[in-house]
Amino acid sequence: MRVPVSLLALSASMVAAAARAEDPPPMPPPAEVSALAGCWKGEGTVMGKPVTIALSARPIVGGAMMLVEADSVAKADPADTYAAHLLLGGRTTKAGEPAAIVGLWADSFGGDGASQGAGKVAPNGFEVSYPYGEAAFVNRWARAGEHLSWSIVMRGASGREQGFASYELVRAGCGKG
Repeated sequence: MRVPVSLLALSASMVAAAARAEDPPPMPPPAEVSALAGCWKGEGTVMGKPVTIALSARPIVGGAMMLVEADSVAKADPADTYAAHLLLGGRTTKAGEPAAIVGLWADSFGGDGASQGAGKVAPNGFEVSYPYGEAAFVNRWARAGEHLSWSIVMRGASGREQGFASYELVRAGCGKG
């Protein structure tokens, strides 16, 4: 009885290995997302409050996702800081559809602030919508050369949008670290 069980286990592991070897490669992030790679610095407002912001973005997990790290500081109070980590990746779509994006948002509010979003490419950039309760926070990214605009609006259940945050950034050198 011991030999057939061992053969069955060996066969199952070989089938699993063959299935993994046949998996298609992951969908990479769309070019509009990958274009964020590098470092950016700028200014903006969050709920009307002026802030400075720094972003760094880089490919992770073998290039299958982009990691965007954002750090902002209120101009009026340097102790008022915020940090967010965004994971952005591509999703397979049907022919003729815009490239799809999956987003994972984690920030300095901890687990209660985490959300999984979905989005798509748009002219000169992309957008990702993150649900929070009855509302969604829609992040719109647009890049023109060395300039990056990032806006966040809150979209209520009715579809009405209200400004939440807006940033204007320029490409910057990345510090060593």
